[in-house]
Formats: sequence, structure tokens, C-alpha cells
Amino acid sequence: VVGAGFGFAVGLRNDAVREHTITHRFGGTSWVTVTPAESPRPLSNGRLMFRGDLDRLGDDATSGQVVVFASAAGFGELTAGRPVRFRARIGRPTRHDLTVATLTATGAPTLGTAGALQRAAQAVRIRFAARAVAVLPADQAVLLPALVLGDTSAIAPVTAAQFRTAGLTHLTAVSGANVTIVCGAVLLSARVFGPRSAVALAAVALTLFVIVVQPSASVLRAAVMGAIALLGLLSARRRRAIPALSAAVIALMIAAPQLAVDVGFALSVAATAALVVLAPQWSAGLVARGVPKMLADGVCIALAAQLVTAPLVAAVSGRLSVVGVIANLTVAVVIPPITVLGTAAAALCSFWPSAAGLLIRFTGPELWWLLRVAQTGAALPGAAVPVPSGWAGLMLVGGGSIAAIVLWRRRWFRMA
Repeated sequence: VVGAGFGFAVGLRNDAVREHTITHRFGGTSWVTVTPAESPRPLSNGRLMFRGDLDRLGDDATSGQVVVFASAAGFGELTAGRPVRFRARIGRPTRHDLTVATLTATGAPTLGTAGALQRAAQAVRIRFAARAVAVLPADQAVLLPALVLGDTSAIAPVTAAQFRTAGLTHLTAVSGANVTIVCGAVLLSARVFGPRSAVALAAVALTLFVIVVQPSASVLRAAVMGAIALLGLLSARRRRAIPALSAAVIALMIAAPQLAVDVGFALSVAATAALVVLAPQWSAGLVARGVPKMLADGVCIALAAQLVTAPLVAAVSGRLSVVGVIANLTVAVVIPPITVLGTAAAALCSFWPSAAGLLIRFTGPELWWLLRVAQTGAALPGAAVPVPSGWAGLMLVGGGSIAAIVLWRRRWFRMA
């Protein structure tokens, strides 16, 4: 029944996209007003891309999701939530989601004013990045906002390629660890304010955090799971990860069905499921064989996440990172202090810059190590191997992963 309901609802939305008034403008140009849902992402050749909501087509009010390509020269100051009016060439959407059109800017933009919350969030991001630049070397300063706030706009293409080859790109996507730290820090106030007030404060902090980091697919998944966990605290129910993950997926499919074909959302859900289903069982098996608990947890978390996400990554990129497990295991020890210190610094940078700068300075050694691991891993011969993209790569790498799990019980395979 639920599946039929979803099918009907998504069918109605798809029909609304097909019948949208902008379809009659494909191939032409028009003035448009768009409110970005995210900060623009830099592309090659001085261009950028962002997703947003279409507010006006010509002089008529309208709605719908669009993808915009524009020159960085005119749109460089654009931020999430800040409406912009420009003349654009209108093309058919290239993704099979609820996007109604692809817009290519052909004229100079006229920027509007973002809402108060969006302006405050952007101020936090700017101040945090400025403090990082003031106290850290350049390569570390651009990496810290990516790890803490998911702001990858300043990362050099070479560094991004190294992280991709070494299987470390997921670290720059804000997800469950960040949400856990934000909510956990506020919940520590329960003894002062009482449990119910602490949960309410954690909910407010979670909402503000999502606004600051911007609601990407992985952030939404983690935030909804966090909200469900907070409700569990209020209702005194036992918290279980898989029901919370399932509820988060259902809730987000109702609110934003286009996430069903979003690779970032699929990666986030698959990795979370692996961490709570596969990793604990594998870790218990290693501990029973005499492996120290911390080492067993680290190895199994890295291995489980790599196995379930590798098929999706291969399908999208056409490459498989061979060093991903080792690289993730090598940097595992530095990620928690970077996340904790960076999140605290971001919270302090607006009203106590000197304290924020001190906390940021303490992340320097950890960032140095992370960069060295990415560089070394990417430089190894055969660090990433080419595989077919699309369904062929998904089936090849996925089948190989399943075969490896099944054959691991055989001694000759483990030795090999």
C-alpha cells in the first residue's frame, strides 16, 4: 500500500514536470529569477553550477527545481537563499529527477537579498573560513571548512582528485558524525536544564546546524535520523539505528522524492546501514580471535563502508579505489578531533574569534596528516583502477564484493 501511494504521488509530480510551462521555452532564452538552494560549486574554465528554485519565468510567477550553469565572474558572490535575476538559455533537464529545466546564464545577474537566517549562516561560513586562513597554512585552511561545514568551494582540483583516488572524498560530506557531535554537546546540558529542555535545545541546534552547512542529501539523512533519535529520547523508547534509518528514508521520500535518484543520498544510506549491520558483527568476530577492540572496530568500519559504497562510486566515476580501506583506517584517528575542534570553532567564530582561532590551530597537525595520507595514497601505483561505469560497473564491483564476503570463510582465500 505504501509503495502504491508513493508511486501515485511521484507519478503526479512527474506529470507536473512534463506539463510545466517552461517546457514550451526549451531552446529559447528568457529572463528568470532563481533562488539557489546551495552555494554555487566551481567548475572548470571559470564557470560554476548550482541548484535552485525557479521563482519567475519572464514576468510570471512559477515554481520548480532547476540546475543553473553560469560564469564565476558575475555569479561569484551568489549564496544559498539569495535570489538572482538573469537572462538564460533554457534547455531540457539532464537528470531523471524532478528538475524542470537546465538554465545557462547568458547575461549579467541582478542579485537580491537573502533571508536573515541565510545571511547569518553565510556569515558563520565566511568568518570560519577567514579564521582558518589566518592561522593555518593555505592547503590546510581550505580543507578545514570542507570537513566541518561541507564547504568544498575553495579546495584545489588537485587535492580533490587526490582525495577521490585515495577513497577519502566522503570525509568532505557533512553527515552523521557532525550531527552526533552537535546534538551530543547540547545534550550534555541535561543536568542543568533538565532532559526535556536539553532535547529541545538539541533540536534547535540541529536545525541551525543544517541551515549553516546547507541541506545536502547526506546532511538531510543524518538530520532526520538525529531528529528521530531526539524524539526517542523524549518518548523513552529504545533507540535502534535501523528503524531510525528506515524512518528517515521514508520521511525524506515523502518530502523530497527526487532524493531517490541522488547518488549522495544512496551513498549516505548505504554506508550508514553497513556501519550498524555489518561492522559490529565483523568486529565481534575479530575480537573473539584476539584482535584488540579499537583496532577491530576501525578495520571493520572502514571495510564495511568501502564494500557497500564502492559499487555506487564505480558506477558513477568508472574507477575503483584500491587503497581506500587502508587510507581510511590510517586517517581514522585524526577525524574525530578535527570534527570536534572545528565544530566548536565554527560556533565561537562569530563572538569569540580568538578562542576560535586557538581551536583551529590545534587542528593543524591532524589536517597535515590527512593531506599527506591523501597525497601518498593517490601517488601509489594502481591506487585506483578503471572499471565500467553505469550498471556494468555496479554489477561488476558489487558482485566482486559479495563474492569476497562469501569466500572469506575459506582459508585459501584469506591467505591470498
